[in-house]
Amino acid sequence: MKLHTLKPAEGSTHSRRRIGRGPGSGLGGTSTRGHKGAKARSGYKRKIGFEGGQMPLQRRVPKFGFKNINHKEYLAVNLSTLQAIAEAKNLTAITLEDLKAAGVAKGSVLVKILGNGELKAKLDVTANAFSKSAEEAIKAVGGTVTVK
Repeated sequence: MKLHTLKPAEGSTHSRRRIGRGPGSGLGGTSTRGHKGAKARSGYKRKIGFEGGQMPLQRRVPKFGFKNINHKEYLAVNLSTLQAIAEAKNLTAITLEDLKAAGVAKGSVLVKILGNGELKAKLDVTANAFSKSAEEAIKAVGGTVTVK
């Protein structure tokens, strides 16, 4: 055993600096807190967004507009997509479950059928909403529209 190979026992040393243990430690006195002010006091808790008395960002930034709490977000599905699903799976009726099975819709999302594209097959379509052009196109080829 040699002096230069000695190591302290496992767990006996502290990895963090021990503050407030007298002037000999070099971390006594104000114990790294600086002089006075809220951050030097015991029990200090920083308020979220506090910027040292400067006007906080969330109060500096202008607010405008209106957010409607009753707004409903719809997933738009075109007639061309319905035609492709009907041809691929040989369907005469398309429901929300069929759209989910085809990978078009997920979860409990609301679906609105839009009139983009051409519909050739006679389909019974069930969805949460329809545009006027989609409704007219579905009825023009002899299909039915059901709002769920």
